[in-house]
Amino acid sequence: MSSETTSPSYYMYVYEEPCQKLDVKLAASQLLPPLYSLVFIFGFVGNALVFLVLIRCKRLKSMTDIYLLNLAISDLLFIITLPFWAHYAADQWVFGNGLCKALTGLYHLGFFGGVFFIILLTIDRYLAIVHAVFSLKARTVTSGILTSVTTWGVAGFASLPAIIFTKSQKEGNQHTCSPHYPLHQFSLWKNFQALEMLLLGLVLPLIAMIFCYSGIIKTLLKCRNEKKKHKAVRLIFVIMIIYFLFWTPYNIVLLLNTFQPSFGLNNCESSKTLDRAMQITETLAMTHCCINPVIYAFVGEKFRRYLSAFFRKNIIPHLCKQCSIFYGETLDRMNSTYTRSTGEQDISTGL
Repeated sequence: MSSETTSPSYYMYVYEEPCQKLDVKLAASQLLPPLYSLVFIFGFVGNALVFLVLIRCKRLKSMTDIYLLNLAISDLLFIITLPFWAHYAADQWVFGNGLCKALTGLYHLGFFGGVFFIILLTIDRYLAIVHAVFSLKARTVTSGILTSVTTWGVAGFASLPAIIFTKSQKEGNQHTCSPHYPLHQFSLWKNFQALEMLLLGLVLPLIAMIFCYSGIIKTLLKCRNEKKKHKAVRLIFVIMIIYFLFWTPYNIVLLLNTFQPSFGLNNCESSKTLDRAMQITETLAMTHCCINPVIYAFVGEKFRRYLSAFFRKNIIPHLCKQCSIFYGETLDRMNSTYTRSTGEQDISTGL
């Protein structure tokens, strides 16, 4: 979690005079909690549905299912930290140093995991369409599990700097949860983390998507079924455009914020503007985890059928059972107003 978003420093001594940021903190306390709450609600519901459908209906029968499941888990790890950051933005950090490190770790693990599994889904789609024969041997459940375990290891390794350097401590009258780098290596680690987010969160998926989707489009253009071809190509562009619309602004602002002196922005007003921009762009980037279930799961016709079957088997019967109980109580109170002899429907049985 970027410290600029949740706890802008009250005083920053990189300028000629101390730069007070109380107005930035106030804006964050009003703007971020409701936005984080909305992202949490929609993101949790969407990804939880993907998780349940994959486990209960699809039974993880393919590499694609494995990757979709792990993408949903990544997003859920990311999302479950948001209520804590919402409280932090509204007030101060009250959850202690242990949760500060743990939630920072989950946030970054979910972020990097989400990026990596989107890349793996892109490669999976590339193999299935461009190298269909080879993919029959390569795209197995075992391969999906092995690559997923490796991916989580890489995501965990990428999250280590944030976990190590983030801690909770009292600064002035407030408790914070933010990165604290060694003084003699402050610039090195701050720059490293910003570049890590930029390279792994934007540049790497950009390269993967351009390479894979260009190959997919070339193959699809040879397809004789015009309707399916145009639908598939359109979906590819939607996936790419949505990803970069959501994540590019945040990465640009993060880069500007990290290297302020290089861009001539190391003055108080510019720093405040960048902090506000971080609040907006990071929240926008977070909402991508709400979009993932839609573009990677619900958009597919087969997955929609599984989702429909899941509701029919698990949700609707439960609701009907509750309805039948309610109507049964109503019938008892109304005595014989509705009976079989009147020719009305027997509502108490849900028929």
